[in-house]
Amino acid sequence: MVATVSPQLARRIALAAQGFGRPAPPVPGVRQVAGVLDRLGLLQIDSVNVFERSHYLPVFSRLGAYDRAHLDRVTTGRRGRTLEYWAHEAAFVPREMWPLFEFRREEYRRRGGDWGGWLVENRELADWLKAELAANGPMRASEIEHDANVRQGPWWGWSSVKRTLEWMFRVGEVVCVERRRFERVYALPEQALPAELLGVAPDEAEAVRVLVERAASALGIATEADLADYWRMKRAQVRGAIRDLEDAGLLVPVEVPGWRSGARPAPAWVHRDARRPRRIDAATLLSPFDPVVWFRPRAERMFDFHYRIEIYTPEAQRVFGYYSLPVLLDDDVVGRVDLKSDRKAKVLRVQSAWSEATAPADTAARLAPVLRSAAAWQGLEEVVVADRGDLASALRAELALT
Repeated sequence: MVATVSPQLARRIALAAQGFGRPAPPVPGVRQVAGVLDRLGLLQIDSVNVFERSHYLPVFSRLGAYDRAHLDRVTTGRRGRTLEYWAHEAAFVPREMWPLFEFRREEYRRRGGDWGGWLVENRELADWLKAELAANGPMRASEIEHDANVRQGPWWGWSSVKRTLEWMFRVGEVVCVERRRFERVYALPEQALPAELLGVAPDEAEAVRVLVERAASALGIATEADLADYWRMKRAQVRGAIRDLEDAGLLVPVEVPGWRSGARPAPAWVHRDARRPRRIDAATLLSPFDPVVWFRPRAERMFDFHYRIEIYTPEAQRVFGYYSLPVLLDDDVVGRVDLKSDRKAKVLRVQSAWSEATAPADTAARLAPVLRSAAAWQGLEEVVVADRGDLASALRAELALT
């Protein structure tokens, strides 16, 4: 008989697996920062910098204010622990995971590319670029001197050199081990990875099993759709892995009342080692690209939280703001705030603040110190709340008291 897990316990299991509910160290160091990456398995990258770049935020959410140089040390350069790949979207992942994505690189090779077989059509340029990197070491696209390195047309104005490097990155002919000024630095795999990671890879079935198990560990409790989304795999692709992991006792099937897949209950699994805490103590902000909320159907199913970022929505049509961050209090997502770091004025601007129906009465009181901490973490001296959103007035009053 399949055990039943209440929706409340499911939330606590999921948040505990994500690293919430544990006391944060007074001064987080490199070891604690690296521990967040180890737990999550990846940090999604995004270019928006209106408050802070997204890969820095999951560590702040779990550890509080920390030295961002610690994360740079973990993620950047030849001595870093990560490389970048299309793991969820673009993301930092531990370098030892490179072989696990060979099946994805092979898929890109078979398809010839979403870009009309660009790499096949530009093989001569690709080979020239490999020789250039071999001679000069890791480089940004902007550093490469070539007649084709001129911005043009669509594709974000990419030059032919940049476009070719990006496709080479997808198929594994080059890797990205760091960014400089947020621009990818490309290297040949042998320039950046240890020999034991080159030329070896598990078959697709084994790689998918490992990735599904890592997703299950990071999520704590999950449906098939959740497990597939974590590494952006197809649901049909992960079903065999789920069966194998269930047979091995690593995944335990459960039912969560209210979790639906269409008209039917959604089957779910708990990782064998998942904690089942009686409570979660948390008060923090989440990145729009945090694993807690990045799969929007899971956020709705788990927290009844309908969430979309409105970056690409015309300003007049935005409901919650340009870059709203979910507010996590204990085991629930109870609101969202649209933040902007005004670095020139040294002000953290709360451009709107909204509460959910489930928000407790002390939401503003608990959120105010989080915003103070976020401002200090950004090197800002003041928090200013605009008069927009049903939480704005209470939040402004609380900040005036602190």
